[in-house]
Amino acid sequence: MGTNYASTPKGAKAAFFGAPHGTPYKGIDNRPHAKAADSFRLALKDDIPWLEHWDFDFGGPLLPDTKFKAVDLGNLPTKPLDGRGNRKKIETQTANILSEGAVPIMFGGDDSTPIPFINAFSGGAPLTILQIDAHIDWREERYGERFGYSSTMRRASEMPHVWRIVQAGAHGMGSARQTEVETAAEWGAHIIPSHTIHHRGIDQVIAHIEPESACLISLDLDVLDCTVMPAVAHPSPGGLSFLQVTDIIAAVAAKARIAGFTMVEFVPGRDPLGIAAHVAARIAAHVLNHVTRQGIK
Repeated sequence: MGTNYASTPKGAKAAFFGAPHGTPYKGIDNRPHAKAADSFRLALKDDIPWLEHWDFDFGGPLLPDTKFKAVDLGNLPTKPLDGRGNRKKIETQTANILSEGAVPIMFGGDDSTPIPFINAFSGGAPLTILQIDAHIDWREERYGERFGYSSTMRRASEMPHVWRIVQAGAHGMGSARQTEVETAAEWGAHIIPSHTIHHRGIDQVIAHIEPESACLISLDLDVLDCTVMPAVAHPSPGGLSFLQVTDIIAAVAAKARIAGFTMVEFVPGRDPLGIAAHVAARIAAHVLNHVTRQGIK
């Protein structure tokens, strides 16, 4: 695997890793997200001794299978300005986790980091991408860069193994213009805005997930309402609640298979009390619970 990557131990069913930096835009600092993964680890640290206790979110322990093995592979040695090198590191680490039969779980970094993560699934089963995000990320380029955080779903749409894209929670104003919305619709992306979910429920999202399909969930934390998640680059009102996000994840797991998970855009510097990090880490715990259950169905 090379000296820059921690190996996934045999028998691991899920493997976490941090990707501090993705593909930068000229003049935009991507370092505020760099310590996000460590913030999530710290938020979960106090819960580790209590893993065998009853968890009312799950109707039992967080890890219902005591033999389930999840590992933390640490953070990749990414660099703020090395977009090409960062993409290579992320794709290689993800591919190596998949080669061991484990579910990869990545903590970014900005929302450019999922592009190589998704690309690593090439050659596998046809993939549904469920993007839970305030923005749709369909820009062809921005500031001349095609692999930045405004182009994540545009690049995913070009990957042969991606056969469906479902986008939940868009709200407010972002980088998308009318042309990007039209391009997404022409490709066949299913866009369910936040207000639709608020008024009509999460079934509007889950209806587009095929039974027994492989689903990669890409969560940008700015999809959460700013009262719940202020620690992002662009907090905004009208976003989803914690329960809406975790209910969507649970419904996907009940209908399909979680093939991978990314969580991005967290800004530790905007979370002095660590509360937002705990919210984010708790969402990751929900994902881990459902991945565990996949192995005992």
